[in-house]
Parts: sequence; C-alpha cells; structure tokens
Amino acid sequence: MSFIKKTYETFRTSPVLRTLVWIVLAIAAMLVAAHYLMQLGTRHGARCAVPDFTGISIGDAEYMAKKNGLEIIVNDSLYVPVYDGGIVLEQNPNADVAVKPGRKIYVTINSFAQKSVKIPYVTGYSLRQAKNNLEIAGLEIAELIYQSDMATNNVLEERFRDQVITRNDNIEAEAGSGITLVVGVSAESGAVSVPKVIGFPLKEAKSRLWEVGLNVGRIVFDEDIEVLDRKNARVYIQSPQQNKVLPLGQRVDLHLTLDPEKVEKQSVASDRAARKLEAERELREAQIADSMMVIEAAHRAEQRLADSLAAVAAGELFVPDGATTVDGAGEGETDFFE
Repeated sequence: MSFIKKTYETFRTSPVLRTLVWIVLAIAAMLVAAHYLMQLGTRHGARCAVPDFTGISIGDAEYMAKKNGLEIIVNDSLYVPVYDGGIVLEQNPNADVAVKPGRKIYVTINSFAQKSVKIPYVTGYSLRQAKNNLEIAGLEIAELIYQSDMATNNVLEERFRDQVITRNDNIEAEAGSGITLVVGVSAESGAVSVPKVIGFPLKEAKSRLWEVGLNVGRIVFDEDIEVLDRKNARVYIQSPQQNKVLPLGQRVDLHLTLDPEKVEKQSVASDRAARKLEAERELREAQIADSMMVIEAAHRAEQRLADSLAAVAAGELFVPDGATTVDGAGEGETDFFE
C-alpha cells in the first residue's frame, strides 16, 4: 500500500512524469482508433461475388459494379462484328469469384469500329519478310498466288481488294484484313513439305503455313465454341497431313477445338502418320538411287565396250590369237572378248 501511495505522490508532484504518461496514453488511444477505422473502411473479412458483366453494355456494367461496391476499369478493346459496340467481351476476375468490396474489375469491350492501319509495301521482299511486315502492321495474307519466275518465294506484286499496291501508295485497311501476294516460283523448286500445325492457335497455324508457301483452306471450329472463345481454340486436324509434299500455293484445311484431349490424340496420330510418310519417301528415294546406279553401271559398261571396239578397229588395241570374232564386225575384225 505504501508503494502505491508513494508512486501516486511521485506522479502527482512530477509534471514531467505526468506529461510522459499522458503522451503514452494518447498514442495508445490513436493506435486503437486507427485499427478500428481501418477495419471499418476495408470491411476486413467481407467478400462479395463478382457479377457477370459479359454481354452487357459498359454503362450497365459500371452501374452494376457500383451497386456491388466494385469498380470497372476498361483496359482493352477488340472488334467483333457480331456484337454491338461497347459490349463487355471479357472480364477479370471472372464472374462468381469472391473478392473484397472496392476491388477493380478489368474488362475488355467491343470497339464501335475496327481501327485502320497503313498497308506496308512488300513487293520485292522475300515471302517470309513480307509476311512478317504484314503481321506487324496488324494485317494478314489473304492468298498466295504463284507464277513462274527466276526466284522462288520472291514477292512480285501486292494487292488489296484487286488494287495493286505501289511504293508511293498511302492506302489503309481495317486491322485484320487480308493482302493478296503474287509470288514467284522457279521450275526447280515448286513443292514443299506440309508443316505440322496441330496444337497451335489459328493465328499461329496460318502464319506457319504462309511462311512455307501454302494457303489456308477451310477453317472449321467445333460447334460448341463461342465466338469469343475461338482465340483459345487449337488445331487438332489438318488436311493434308504433315510431311505431305504439295505444290506451292496449295491449301491446307484446319479444324479447331477447345478439347485438349482431342488435340493430344490427333497430334500423336499425326506424328505416327508423318513418320510413315517419311519412311516411305526414304524407301522410294533409295530405290530410285539403286536404279540410277544400275543404269549408270550399264552405261559405263556399254561405253567401255564401245571404246574397246573402236580401239580394235583402229588397230590401237592388241588382240590375242584365238579371240573370237565380234558379231557384226567387218571381215578380218576380231573381238578380244571370249
């Protein structure tokens, strides 16, 4: 008791000590208040499910987000002709994901019009360079048209909607438009082996075909694939198959799916068929090589015989006694072959 009384007296008679105690108490009170205010402001532990904003206008999406304590941020836009402008195409996080109130929801909307880009001049470039320049500009190849020329895969002419593009033209096209390229092909190199495009998205599959000088044929998506999901689909059937040798400019049909099991199954089957094609090609080449060797050996034997007969006739070659006469040889001519 005396200790408490003594402490109280010290506190009462010491202004410095009283001040320090009041400061400590004030700091503690502020910390407690800040903690509770933070809890109140963030609603710690509170969660709400993100609504599905896809398919509605950006205005409706913003109104719905505000009602749910969320914020809409437009971070990208695409142009899909089948949808109206301003429609939300994608969102992140997705619908039904639990988030804290105040969370930002990033959306991709459909543009009201496709943007235009300048068509690059690619005449005189190699096919690979021309393709790359078009893709960088946001364009693609509509068709490859081959015609005889000294150099293979050299771009001879560039067309957009039947209009020939010249160096000084300043023509624009909607992004994603196709450009027709007239490409040269020499007599010695008019065929190409089909590359494997199974497992690739459509954009990359088309690029790989164009790069080797093949056109894209029919494009078929599985029936259950929505328009917005097509960019995630992958090729699972290509026809003709990989390793098949085709003339330059031929078309390859593509079938796409979202089912990874389909892709894997068809990829294995395609590799197996490609190995068989390669083995058959190697066998044919070996048989042709063997036939050529036999023909060349026969030609060499005939040439040696002809040279020897000519030498005998000219008296330049000694013929041993008893050698038989060559059939059809002139009188007095002999053959040194037994």
